[in-house]
Amino acid sequence: MIPGTGTVVNVATVLLGALLGRLLGDRLPERTRDLVTDALGLVTLLIAATSAVAVLDPALSSRVGDSAPMLIVLGSLVLGGIVGSLLRLEQRVESVGGWLQRRLAGDAGSAERHRFIEGFVVSSLLFCTGPLTILGSLNDGLGNGADQLFLKAMLDGFAAIAFASAFGWGVAASAITVVVVQGGLTLVGVLLGDVLPDAQLAAITATGGLLLVGVALRLLRIREIPVADLLPALLVAPVLVVLAAAVR
Repeated sequence: MIPGTGTVVNVATVLLGALLGRLLGDRLPERTRDLVTDALGLVTLLIAATSAVAVLDPALSSRVGDSAPMLIVLGSLVLGGIVGSLLRLEQRVESVGGWLQRRLAGDAGSAERHRFIEGFVVSSLLFCTGPLTILGSLNDGLGNGADQLFLKAMLDGFAAIAFASAFGWGVAASAITVVVVQGGLTLVGVLLGDVLPDAQLAAITATGGLLLVGVALRLLRIREIPVADLLPALLVAPVLVVLAAAVR
């Protein structure tokens, strides 16, 4: 199978889901759309929990010791958050969402503009921070098949329906993020020629799970955590695993 096929399918399901969600969303009252968003927030919490439990992965603890995995995740979030905050990643992502809104949706009121940007940011984070994004894209690039991305494509398609009914066309714009992130990871897989070691992958998965908790809190309107500022944590995590293993 040609590398990148999984990402193409994923983008198609996101766009199709967003289209169906928009057709459905206009027929739903605001109370129902809010309920759909709450349901997605709860499901995101479930996905986050299954990802974060990777901090207990035996491969990680055997590489760095039993007490280090929690510290690695903590250090990844703190250091990654500092880097992301200094780079103002959240603000930049929102700026991209605003630019896309003007390009794709034209002039709109402040409420509609905020809705578009929120849909773009939340969808982009949810679609691109999970373990299936990382592992599936790498395996696709390595020639191991795109089965994981096909599964992710189905999940993202259903999520896009629910998100678009609540947030509008900003969800469809997040397909651009999927292309950039998954396409980039697939290219990395082609260049690597081998998968990440299990310990590093477990650290990335656990860290990504906590990022998804932040996405869920936004969906549930509990706290507007700037999750995009924390994205560098996904790059810091495997580096800390190497450092912890070296000093052990």
